[in-house]
Amino acid sequence: MAEAALPTAGVTETSFAGLRIRYDERVLAPRQWTVLQSRWAAELLDVLPAGRVLELCCGAGQIGLAAVATSSRELVCVDRDPAAAAYATANAAGAGLNHRVEVRQASLDAAVGASERFALVVADPPWVPSAEIGRWPEDPPGAIDGGADGLGAARRCLEVAAAHLMPGGAVLLQLGSVEQADDLSGRATEFGLQRDELRLGRRGVVARFSHAAGGRPAPARRP
Repeated sequence: MAEAALPTAGVTETSFAGLRIRYDERVLAPRQWTVLQSRWAAELLDVLPAGRVLELCCGAGQIGLAAVATSSRELVCVDRDPAAAAYATANAAGAGLNHRVEVRQASLDAAVGASERFALVVADPPWVPSAEIGRWPEDPPGAIDGGADGLGAARRCLEVAAAHLMPGGAVLLQLGSVEQADDLSGRATEFGLQRDELRLGRRGVVARFSHAAGGRPAPARRP
């Protein structure tokens, strides 16, 4: 995979879980609290079945890249935005991971083939309600606008994840609050998933889902 062409000016570089990540104003800036999602994913990869990792709504790619950096897993990154896909490609190359990272610029509906299955799905969808995105004028609207209730993209991510998760696999979904996680967990059964655990970050939460097998969601905890 060749490194994508990037702007010659206006590019910011930051450290994320030991990786150097580049982005510009068109792409959501990496949030340090989301290292939680990468570290949890890396933990799971030690015990999950063999198979690839899928990252939905990847942005600049930092969460998925950090998740697989210390493993031998292959990663498929998906984002509909061409700038995000270009940076994810470049950041994979910069981390020396381009030989096992594939970046797909596509909508969630078109990104994954019907027969593809993954051991882990990581999803980082926009989760700010549309009426509130003006509170963050520095962020690209398309990267944070989650629809009327903030959960439109998250619901779609869960639906895609459920359709492409291999038996024994896991889903890690980033959201804005415990309330959002509880709301979405109630809908997860529609896709054949159950929430297993919730971890709290400084500005949001990460929920773990798996194929439904009965039982109640585990309570939230801080890692």
